[in-house]
Amino acid sequence: MSNEVVWDRPEPPSKPSPTPLSRELIVRAAIELADSGGLDEVSIRKVAAALNAGPMRLYGYVETKDELLDLMVDEVYGEITLPAPGTEWRAALTRIAHGIREAAKRHPWFIDLLGGRPHRGPNSLAYMEASLATLDGRPEFPTIDHVLGAVGTVMAFVRGAVGNEIAETREEQSSGLTEEQWQAASGPYMGRMLATGKFPTLAKVMYDAEHTSAGPWFDTGLSYVLDGIATRHTPA
Repeated sequence: MSNEVVWDRPEPPSKPSPTPLSRELIVRAAIELADSGGLDEVSIRKVAAALNAGPMRLYGYVETKDELLDLMVDEVYGEITLPAPGTEWRAALTRIAHGIREAAKRHPWFIDLLGGRPHRGPNSLAYMEASLATLDGRPEFPTIDHVLGAVGTVMAFVRGAVGNEIAETREEQSSGLTEEQWQAASGPYMGRMLATGKFPTLAKVMYDAEHTSAGPWFDTGLSYVLDGIATRHTPA
């Protein structure tokens, strides 16, 4: 196995074949499989079958499933519209956060592959550069550590919020119940539990809170995070 990252390794020379191959075609097929059935549907064998090619041919383009996942993630990063240079930092981070959410709604598996070690593909690096550049050099963030702390906090919120949203969607799909049907089924039990008086704050949530869709909740949570960063980093 090569020690080079997949982006440094050239593709095999093209040969006459009834089934043409390229990394682009392989990645596109893998994304379609993941979009329709989740990451469990992604394997070299299944991608090869989708392309009507033998699995061994694909190994000339990607050596492992991990490489294929890296390529898929980088492709989705390339779909995210990045803020223009010089955009006000709150607006820029808001655009980036919404870009991740929109990408994950199109490709739910994407959120499962975020976190951990940074991705190294060209689109991933462009995304990271744009995220950090929104704060770097501004007086509110005098060092690169301040920049990393602020951007990392926003990204942690985004991964958590979007991950919960995707998990709820998956649960709804697997159970076959809509949110309204689930609430109707569990309503009598919750009513009895809240009537005991042991859960007064939860009762406020159930009866007094203005329940909104995931989008407004995401905006509210993101504003809390950005407000906190702004308060901490207000110039003297």
